[in-house]
Amino acid sequence: MSVDKNTVRKVARLARIAVPEERLEPMAKELNGILTWIEQLNEVNVEGVEAMTTPVAMTLPMREDVITDGGIQDQVLANAPKSEDGFFVVPKVVE
Repeated sequence: MSVDKNTVRKVARLARIAVPEERLEPMAKELNGILTWIEQLNEVNVEGVEAMTTPVAMTLPMREDVITDGGIQDQVLANAPKSEDGFFVVPKVVE
């Protein structure tokens, strides 16, 4: 795939990027260089290579999934301006 001045102009317009006319040709050359690198990557034989999510092989510690209220209701409500029956009391905002 090759990028020319007109393609750069069109992509710049679509991306809402102001590119001066004198920068179109150098930018086309830069983009062609990038595309050449990408084509080189397609030549690499990756058959049998497992995909990596991290360079360090490790497993994350798992905890038991237990539902709890935290057991600190009094501490949570201690700074509330107003509470009632273990809940925050807030002003009514919808009439």
